[in-house]
Amino acid sequence: MPDYRGHLAGGLFFGVMGVVGAILLGWMVFDPLMAAGLIGFCLLGALFPDVDTNSKGQNLYYAVFVAMDLGLIMRGLYVWAAWFGLFSMLPAVGSHRGWTHTWWAMLLVPIPILAIPLFMQAENAIMVFLPFYAAFATGYFSHLILDGKFK
Repeated sequence: MPDYRGHLAGGLFFGVMGVVGAILLGWMVFDPLMAAGLIGFCLLGALFPDVDTNSKGQNLYYAVFVAMDLGLIMRGLYVWAAWFGLFSMLPAVGSHRGWTHTWWAMLLVPIPILAIPLFMQAENAIMVFLPFYAAFATGYFSHLILDGKFK
C-alpha cells in the first residue's frame, strides 16, 4: 500500500498520460495552464481517498476546506458555508478504506465540480468543467488501483 508520495506519483503519471492522450486524440489543444490545472485536479483526486485517516492528504484537504468555508462565510454565503462544512466532514464518517475506497465514491465525490457551475448557471458548464471532473476521477482511480482495489 503506497503512502502519499506513491499516490502522488501515480496521480501524476495518470494525469500526464491523460493530458497527452487528450491532445493526441484531438480532444484538447495544448495549453500549459489548462494542462497544469488538469494534472493538479488529478493529484487531488489521487490523495482524496485517504482523507479519512491522519495523512498528508487529510492535512492538505482540511486546510483547503477551512479556507474555502471561511471565504464563503466572509462573503456572507452562510447557507453555502453550512452545506460545504457538512460535506467536508463526510470523509470522517466511516472507517479507513471504507466508502472512500469504492468505485462509486470515485464517480460521486467529484460531482460538485460539475454541479456547482451548473447550479450557478455558468455558460457551457459541462464542456468547461467535464475535463476537471474526469481528471479528479482519474486521479481517484489511480489511488484505487495502487491500493489493489481492481485486482
